[in-house]
Amino acid sequence: MVIAPSLLAADFGRLEHEARRADRSGAEWLHLDIMDGHFVPNISFGPDVVRVVRPHFSRELDVHLMCSRPEILLEAFAKAGADRITVHIELGEQVTPLLWKIRSLGKKVGLAINPPTHIAAVKPYLPQIDLLLIMTVNPGFGGQPFIEECVPKIQQGAVWRKELGLDYRIEVDGGVTLDTVTECARAGADTFVAGTALFRHRNLGAAVRKMRLLAARAARELI
Repeated sequence: MVIAPSLLAADFGRLEHEARRADRSGAEWLHLDIMDGHFVPNISFGPDVVRVVRPHFSRELDVHLMCSRPEILLEAFAKAGADRITVHIELGEQVTPLLWKIRSLGKKVGLAINPPTHIAAVKPYLPQIDLLLIMTVNPGFGGQPFIEECVPKIQQGAVWRKELGLDYRIEVDGGVTLDTVTECARAGADTFVAGTALFRHRNLGAAVRKMRLLAARAARELI
């Protein structure tokens, strides 16, 4: 199980401190939501923020591009220190060249899907990716409630992974809390992005450990 605190919920005035806090927590990844104000109605981070936090987080930086023109950003985020870069299926014909470009930069490849989009849209790309990110809120802002109707997408992603003999991770992002992480893990998710549910805790490490334990217990119920 991978727990990925989302920097979107951190204290923006203390990003280095927050990255170090996430590192000390034992979280496997640090998740960075990149919003351009066009693909989603909000603006968040640029490559310089990745560059700032990179020396302070010793494991993987998981960069999620919610952008209309990610092709102009891929190299910058790769150079800044991203370990994996995720783009959206909603970009249509741009998806294939984007996935190829991310791979050519030596980074792990992620593909995200928004709640209104049918899960069938991602199936042709599954052999090309390392990560399937299923959004469980409509992207753009942190702190939104979990959308239960997205759970069957997690289940379908897990079924296809087994049927096709693939090993991509299934990541969930949006409304993931100590209450909803169990449901996501039971559905087949193995990677959990959580913002306010983790960063609001003074003891971030304890919150990360508890979320990981709950997810692991739920996953064992599937065996």
